[in-house]
Amino acid sequence: MIIIIAVVIGVGEVMTGPASTAVESLSSDFPVESIQIPLNNDSRVNGWLARGRHGGGVVLLVHSIRSNRLEMLSRGRFLNKQGYGVLLIDLQAHGETPGSRITFGHRESDDVAAAIIFLHKTFPSERIGAIGVSLGAAAIVLSKYSPRLDAVVIESLHPTIEEAVENRLRLHLGEYGTALLPVVMAQLAFYLDISLNELDPITRIKDLNAPLLLIAGSADQHTKVAETERLFAAAKQPKEIWIVPGAGHFNMHSYAGREYEDRVIDFLDHYLRGED
Repeated sequence: MIIIIAVVIGVGEVMTGPASTAVESLSSDFPVESIQIPLNNDSRVNGWLARGRHGGGVVLLVHSIRSNRLEMLSRGRFLNKQGYGVLLIDLQAHGETPGSRITFGHRESDDVAAAIIFLHKTFPSERIGAIGVSLGAAAIVLSKYSPRLDAVVIESLHPTIEEAVENRLRLHLGEYGTALLPVVMAQLAFYLDISLNELDPITRIKDLNAPLLLIAGSADQHTKVAETERLFAAAKQPKEIWIVPGAGHFNMHSYAGREYEDRVIDFLDHYLRGED
């Protein structure tokens, strides 16, 4: 019993603990500039910038939880080949960006806002898009500053933090695991020192003010199709949804390959380049 209590008490620390790691240098076939974007708290968001064709648009790429910018590298490569500039960042407490805790989009949204402001200053004549996966998607949607975006691709995003936690407890511990939900939620509230409803993308997605492509997997048990459909219903027009047959909660580009590229390029070309 003592061991079980200790494990439960430590869940919040484990869930919010940083995932800092060194990020490998890129090879010469995808040349990038290493950048540091300043934040208000004297910290820096670390990332890579690859410039594209003038007038071709620029896309911010934001990774999932406990990952880093390398996760978005394959997307960066195919977008850059199509002439898009791309900015790949490490969210706070991930990769090479400093941070004491993972906050499920709360503080990470500041990183996204800073990155978008940087892109507008660096490319004032370009339209700006963003692709976010899971945590990265939450960071885009939860941004308090509503930086202007011209197109957004959101992948594998939960509607509420409670559903995200409950689904994971059920996956790892079975139905009995959901009994731990109140304890885990209390732990998160304690470690993050915020009201957890501030972490619910479904309450903020209506404020996105950008054309939206929402992508999810039909076999995803971390974020179920019905949850994705609720998010989609809450978003403003114009919006599109793509439920990827057979896909789970993993890299949609790796899973769907060419179809992913075709759908994303069609969407971005339309809203960032005005192409039909």
